[in-house]
Amino acid sequence: MKTIKEIETEVSAYTSMDEISTSIHAGDDRKGVIRLLEKHRRRLRSEQAQKDKYSAMSRYENSLRGEVRHIAGIDEAGRGPIAGEVVAAAVILPEGFYLPGLDDSKKLSLKKRLAFREIIMEQADYGIGIASVREIDELNIYQASRLAMKRAVENLDAVPGHLLVDAMTLDTGIPETSIIRGDANSVSIAAASVIAKTERDMMMAAYDSSYPGYGFGGHKGYGTKDHLEALHTLGASEIHRQTFEPVKSILFSR
Repeated sequence: MKTIKEIETEVSAYTSMDEISTSIHAGDDRKGVIRLLEKHRRRLRSEQAQKDKYSAMSRYENSLRGEVRHIAGIDEAGRGPIAGEVVAAAVILPEGFYLPGLDDSKKLSLKKRLAFREIIMEQADYGIGIASVREIDELNIYQASRLAMKRAVENLDAVPGHLLVDAMTLDTGIPETSIIRGDANSVSIAAASVIAKTERDMMMAAYDSSYPGYGFGGHKGYGTKDHLEALHTLGASEIHRQTFEPVKSILFSR
């Protein structure tokens, strides 16, 4: 009779529920084996769920393949904060690319975002675009976000034949599809959301040394309680958005 460790090695290679159902170990009544088989049933259900989700998130890309060579997903990070730039990314995933678990970057852990960032940057064509704090104040955050997205597209190596954009239109002259909640409904936009968010988060972390006391590395420029307290104590820094409240009120009160 095989040991549970030997069975673990064998069962971990199973790729379908049928293999578990028809396994010679399915009749083993040892508690350790029963728990082991259930563990791998959960693993296979999780893997299948990820495949199904990835397939559903690929429907826009799949509908364009064959007609369009380069499909770029575009997203931004940083519309809500009261400090820092808005950062956008454009990503062209290679055909056959598969990254289980890819999703809206806000739903991913920091560890997973950074791991996915490396994979995407290694295997895909990507461009990053930034709109400055001054541009945000001069144009408004919506137009600054569009500007950052256009710059991201311009920074791609390949010229995309179609753009998949998260809830926005860019009017670049390239055919485009605006997708509501695109970062949760398109793998290309989800990949762009990962690049944009990690890029902006690293930029904000770097501001900790340039503007000590505000805690930019922690809150990333969002209006948290600690950030607002620092803002009232220290006043607005060069990277605070002067047209955003409460920055605007603090500037006028001093």
